[in-house]
Amino acid sequence: MTQAGMTLIRLRVALKSLFCRPWHPKTDDLAASDLPSNHLLHMIRLAECIVSLALREGTISPTELCRKCLNRIKKTRHLNAYVTVTEELALKQAEEAEIRLLRGAPRGILDGIPFAVKDNFCTENIRTTCSSRMLKDYIPPYNATVVQKLLDQGAVLMGKTNMDEFAMGSGSTDGVFGPVRNPWSYAAPYREQAGGAEADSDWVITGGSSGGSGAAVTSLTSFLALGSDTGGSTRNPGALCGAVALKPTYGLLSRHGLIPLVNSMDVPGILTRSTSDAAIILDVLQGRDLKDSTTVQSPTSHAGLTEDFDVRNLCVGIPEEYHAPGLSPETLAQWSRLADLLEGAGARVRRVSLPHTRHSIVCYHVLCCAEVASNMARFDGLEFGHRSTVDSSTEAMYAASRHEGFNDVVRGRILCGNFFLLKQNYERYFLKAQQVRRLIAEDFRRVFSAGVDVLLTPTTLSDATRYSHFIEEDNRTRSTQEDIFTQPANIAGLPAVSVPTALSSRGLPIGLQLIGPAFQDQKLLNVAHWIEQRMGFPSISNYELPNKREIDMEQTTTV
Repeated sequence: MTQAGMTLIRLRVALKSLFCRPWHPKTDDLAASDLPSNHLLHMIRLAECIVSLALREGTISPTELCRKCLNRIKKTRHLNAYVTVTEELALKQAEEAEIRLLRGAPRGILDGIPFAVKDNFCTENIRTTCSSRMLKDYIPPYNATVVQKLLDQGAVLMGKTNMDEFAMGSGSTDGVFGPVRNPWSYAAPYREQAGGAEADSDWVITGGSSGGSGAAVTSLTSFLALGSDTGGSTRNPGALCGAVALKPTYGLLSRHGLIPLVNSMDVPGILTRSTSDAAIILDVLQGRDLKDSTTVQSPTSHAGLTEDFDVRNLCVGIPEEYHAPGLSPETLAQWSRLADLLEGAGARVRRVSLPHTRHSIVCYHVLCCAEVASNMARFDGLEFGHRSTVDSSTEAMYAASRHEGFNDVVRGRILCGNFFLLKQNYERYFLKAQQVRRLIAEDFRRVFSAGVDVLLTPTTLSDATRYSHFIEEDNRTRSTQEDIFTQPANIAGLPAVSVPTALSSRGLPIGLQLIGPAFQDQKLLNVAHWIEQRMGFPSISNYELPNKREIDMEQTTTV
């Protein structure tokens, strides 16, 4: 029997063990209120590949699955994960999926699967704000290519997720809609370690800038979410929220409809609850797009992961330069634990050097600010974005619109970028950063050419920081700290994936990162899948995720 056939049998056995009475749309008129209370709750905790099969075989209705996710969005509203909830549209899409499934003609493997989208991807007739005042009323007339591909599969859009303004940040704390709260802040492992502290005072960040997408996946309000990754903005929330976060090879996924931050580094990112799901989504989204000249034809098929992947044929590199100042002892311990696990299973683990990566964060800052200055120039109050009421002159209106529309972080990066691009500074800063970028990419190429298959590194310096502590530092300092391990892959255009490995002593997720050669995304996910199966990271679904009212009542009772 083929591997795909064996996988299908295992999925069906899993479904039968979970649900004693299947629902079938052709023969059952069972009302939603009559369904077993744990039936749908179990379902939204499962991987999307299992749920997809359940939808096709009639174990669950797409409409009820959608309603359950919408209810959880309302229950977890205190997380501030969504800036727009598309309830009416989602129910309409779910009903259409149900009709297709009744006819036995699903659009694709994602038909009826709920998903969320970071609010810097254009969505037709749905507000797209980049969590900014500048675009607070912007309604795009078209969908981003990656959004359209999910809709073409029949996926159900739950809403647009919160983020740092124009994706400039590493905590999802600097958007106009307020900060995003990490779902693990309200889960039992962290609450027990927090003692009697109030939940409103000691909650932790999600990471950024795709924090809303990370929170949406982790809080079980969607099965997958799109993020953007310019310097780690998908992998950072993945690590801190305990989700699988994939940054594909630059050019593998279309950027059309992604409101740009840094064109030469931006990549649509994928957040899921399992590596298998990430592989499915990558397969759907990859490929050439005539609307994005930087895309390439996908080199291989990503139809599925290898269940019996043999790490004995694997060479794993441990970069010396990633032993950075500030690396927490627990993250270091997990890094060593996984390296030992791989070596014990027969993989060759060896130390490698990427000498120019120590300069990468400075190089990234220069290039990022330069491209930000260029990209933000379009928002002038005339053609795009917020327009000020100041009307004494065109110049005054232009200046006032940009001052009112951008926050301090965005304005600061624009100023830095314009400084780097001044004629007298161009060679000293921008050109020099481009030269260093080439050297960084060459370091990776040399290591992979020497026989290393993947690099194993931390994703972040530590687990999630308390919000009250995080905002003590400015955005620039925090971004330097949080992006230290992630932005080199963006500079070199390489695929990278963050995989949750364990809970820290504080009861918060710790993630580790794998980096691979360009267009080896499939192999990278196979390694990540092997790790996922053996590290035993606990899902947040193992713990009750109470809503804010329940937490407040508990604290009142305690007092």
